[in-house]
Amino acid sequence: MTAIEQQQLGRTLWTIADDLRGAMNADDFRDYMLSFLFLRYLSDNYEAAARKELGADYPAPVKDDRRPPLATWYTANKADVPEFEKQMRRKVHYVIEPQYLWSNIAELARTQNRELLHILQGGFKYIENQSFESNFQGLFSEINLDSEKLGKNYTDRNARLCTIIQKIAEGIAKFSTSSDVLGDAYEYLIGQFAAGSGKKAGEFYTPQQISTILSEIVTLDSQDPSLGKKKKIDKVLDFACGSGSLLLNVRRQLGQHGIGKIYGQEKNITTYNLARMNMLLHGVKDTEFEIHHGDSLLNDWDILNEMNPARKMEYDAVVANPPFSYRWEPSEALGEDFRFKSYGLAPKSAADFAFLLHGFHFLSKEGTMAIILPHGVLFRGGAEEKIRTKLLKDGNIDTVIGLPPNLFFSTGIPVCIIVLKKCKKFDDVLFINASEYFEKGKRQNRLREGEDGEPNDIEKIVDTYKYRSEQDRYSRRVTMDEIEKHGYNLNISRYVSTAVSEEVIDLQQVNEQLVEIEKKIAEAASKHNEFLKELGLPPI
Repeated sequence: MTAIEQQQLGRTLWTIADDLRGAMNADDFRDYMLSFLFLRYLSDNYEAAARKELGADYPAPVKDDRRPPLATWYTANKADVPEFEKQMRRKVHYVIEPQYLWSNIAELARTQNRELLHILQGGFKYIENQSFESNFQGLFSEINLDSEKLGKNYTDRNARLCTIIQKIAEGIAKFSTSSDVLGDAYEYLIGQFAAGSGKKAGEFYTPQQISTILSEIVTLDSQDPSLGKKKKIDKVLDFACGSGSLLLNVRRQLGQHGIGKIYGQEKNITTYNLARMNMLLHGVKDTEFEIHHGDSLLNDWDILNEMNPARKMEYDAVVANPPFSYRWEPSEALGEDFRFKSYGLAPKSAADFAFLLHGFHFLSKEGTMAIILPHGVLFRGGAEEKIRTKLLKDGNIDTVIGLPPNLFFSTGIPVCIIVLKKCKKFDDVLFINASEYFEKGKRQNRLREGEDGEPNDIEKIVDTYKYRSEQDRYSRRVTMDEIEKHGYNLNISRYVSTAVSEEVIDLQQVNEQLVEIEKKIAEAASKHNEFLKELGLPPI
């Protein structure tokens, strides 16, 4: 499928969502829409694998029988079903009973079957509890099929679901069902719903352009980025993963076999479920990722709470877009926490450095961390200054990148990317001031596409980081001595100003030019008066 067709699929689905949600809140309808898209992917993937597994035994469609062909095989081969499902769990890591397949659900919707709602509820419970070897309990916990938002009674709700599912089935029938295509459509819808949710969207969505910058940075060689991409990353972590798009972007940079395992953590239950679906929708097997529902600041994930340093989890790449200036409750116990003890606690009013230190603690010695934070972390005093100073003195801050304003759905303020390493090659700090490189949009600004062979704004940022290059009014390598003179203040404009210097005017030269001009004026007037005299006219 071409990129244009993928965009068409995304727009088709968004139009369906926009038309059907009516008075329903966009966030609520998003969960229904994305869950149905997820079921469609799981079903098509499962049926394709079943067709391959059964070969010639896979039943052909029967005229006037609109059930999935696999349902026919299940009925005729009951004794063989356990062994078949065992094989399917080994090969595709999950099982879906025929009655819960999308093709059956879509047919029930087309015929306005009164049992659709009951069967759909059963299907969601089956997928949560029995489909996968891994624990996917609660995957659909935020999808309330009994909600009055769908209708006042069972009949109304069933009819509404029939309409929604039928429209989705018709809308995507002509498009491919591969993981890339449906995965991209899923991402597109998340983006569209994020745009409609405004500030709330910051909880679950990092715009793809920003996500690409972070993912490209952390997949380059940590010691010398100019050497290009790493061949493999063993583990990658996003401790505020939202819908998982940033993690998937890291995977995309290295290919599906370039990352050993993906780890994510998310506090919001709805977003946590979106992330798990998003992974599976993009063809990431359940054994290749682990998403935890919990609070990163409290560090309630058992695998990250290991006190023995020899058994500590470490990640070759850490990426994050945590909530900006999040208010938290730093307790005395947290002051002794292994993540914060050497640095001190971030202030109650802004947990930005608490998030940073959490991720940095689990970064491997040869890894790279890239985190999005508000500009305040670069210059605020107090506890934040203390943390920032220690990170600088220890040689852990590698690069500071200033981004343009209004790139995010959740805030219009300009933000920065801080790149950190535990063992960095260069003893200076690279500053990139990309604040003026963007195109203005109605609701949201965008980084520009390149024209006439020029690199686009994303490539310009990444290449500048990669080659540590310096460019007037854009980037500069700053020594630690200079940073120390500024009191470890990292305000980007102190080091890389985008202001255009006023031209220096040589007043002596200007005076000489004026004298010469006046001399020529006098000569011209004298000549002119001679002509007037010859004509018998008075001089001027």
